[in-house]
Amino acid sequence: MTSTHAHDPLHGVTLAVVLNRLVAHYGWEELAELIPVNCFKTDPSEKSSLKFLRKTEWARAKVEALYISTFA
Repeated sequence: MTSTHAHDPLHGVTLAVVLNRLVAHYGWEELAELIPVNCFKTDPSEKSSLKFLRKTEWARAKVEALYISTFA
């Protein structure tokens, strides 16, 4: 039996984990250069960034794609 999530690198990984690993790897400043959104540029915080990413699908997709390309 095969899992439908077997090839999904984000399966079981929360958005908070994705964001925190990217911040630990790149830092807020470089992350803001890679994905230019205000929540990464101006007074960045985990809380404000997660709130923005949860309601902004295109930005979340970019963050998830960067996570996959960085850590997969």
